[in-house]
Amino acid sequence: MLDLKNLWTNTLLEVELHVSKANFSTWFKNTDIVKEEGGIVFVGVPNEFVKDWIFNKYHKFILQKMRDTSEFVRGVEYVVVKNIGEKPKTVIADLSKSPLLRELPLADLYINKEDNLNPRYTFDSFVIGSFNELAYSAAQAVLEKPGMAYNPLFIYGRTGLGKTHLIQSVGNTLKTKHNNRKVFYTTSEKFSVDFVTSMQANKIPAFKERYRKYDVLIVDDVQFLSNKDKTQEELFHLFNAFYDNNKQIIFSSDVHPNFIPNLEERLKSRFGAGMTVDVGQPEYESRLSILSAKAKENNFYPPEEVMQYIASLIQGNIRELEGALNLVICHTKLKNKDLSLYEIKNLLKNNIKPKKNMAVKDVVKIIADFYNIEEASVYEKTRRKDVVKPRQVAMYILREEFDISYPSIGQKMGGRDHTTVIHSCEKIKKEIKTDNSLLQELEQIKALF
Repeated sequence: MLDLKNLWTNTLLEVELHVSKANFSTWFKNTDIVKEEGGIVFVGVPNEFVKDWIFNKYHKFILQKMRDTSEFVRGVEYVVVKNIGEKPKTVIADLSKSPLLRELPLADLYINKEDNLNPRYTFDSFVIGSFNELAYSAAQAVLEKPGMAYNPLFIYGRTGLGKTHLIQSVGNTLKTKHNNRKVFYTTSEKFSVDFVTSMQANKIPAFKERYRKYDVLIVDDVQFLSNKDKTQEELFHLFNAFYDNNKQIIFSSDVHPNFIPNLEERLKSRFGAGMTVDVGQPEYESRLSILSAKAKENNFYPPEEVMQYIASLIQGNIRELEGALNLVICHTKLKNKDLSLYEIKNLLKNNIKPKKNMAVKDVVKIIADFYNIEEASVYEKTRRKDVVKPRQVAMYILREEFDISYPSIGQKMGGRDHTTVIHSCEKIKKEIKTDNSLLQELEQIKALF
């Protein structure tokens, strides 16, 4: 049984240690857990702006801290509850019978319990650009021939790039296009919790039967299967059952499946049997299109120069982009007037960490100079030891500091395959955990940008 009062109190204590006092007061004041159902914790927030901001910035952190407190937490949802701060902090026993229901975002609260899909995620609201064009095309092929074309479909890329939106859009479209097919969406974390709970209750046969009844299985955030040997084994058998019966399987991950640490080789082999595609960082035009679409959803129509400024400033993931827009919308509503570009610049400057922007050749030159080697040698296909390390460092820096996609890095650095880039980045990531001299070198190089 979850102790909801202590659960949220402990979570807020952790949050307070990791955010500024101003941020904590602004975004977490008047929040509370309003109910729990099936391991899903519903956190009440005062308005849509707070809801979006908390989800974009702190969702994974909040979920992790709740899971640290209680293993029974399977997920977190955020719902708007009017005047929540004026009410005593007690748990609403049955939210569905409460008059507060009128204030809840129905699309979020009523996620279909049969398939876990969020009806907000559709292709109508999905912005297509060069950064996700291949993943979108693969998804469309799956819609035409589910279970036959690209099975499994594995989409990977950094957090906040729209992977969940894409794979859930596939699920929602399959439901309407092939209404006789049963679709189920879950995260690897929820799948693992479900499996462990079933194992502890000696209900594994029921667990197997429950998952095998579906025609389409969508598993998000596969990277969290790392080190979960029993769960990996169960997913392997479930995969085979789906694949052998031409049932569609879709996965997503933050990294290429070959570079998920401590993942069984047989699972990596299964993941690679279909189509594996990367979602990269959105370029300026795509960022501008995403902003325009989100602004329209919120009936917000600022001057074009405002949209252009935000699109130029935020060069990271889509969540950061939407978070910046939400911040502008929030302050516009609070002040009840349109903000000038000067006010918006000041607002974002104080709340958004600026992204670095530099041409690949300039980054390579700085790194080549640092290691005292010829710049041209970094691009050559040579295995000289004095060149291999700087090249790997360059790839790592381009990925980690500038959010450039693996294929783009490979193309710009001598036409290398994206798997080579992934290997280089993962190698540097692993080495800096034990090699302090390499870590110091990276810090010195970063200071040169």
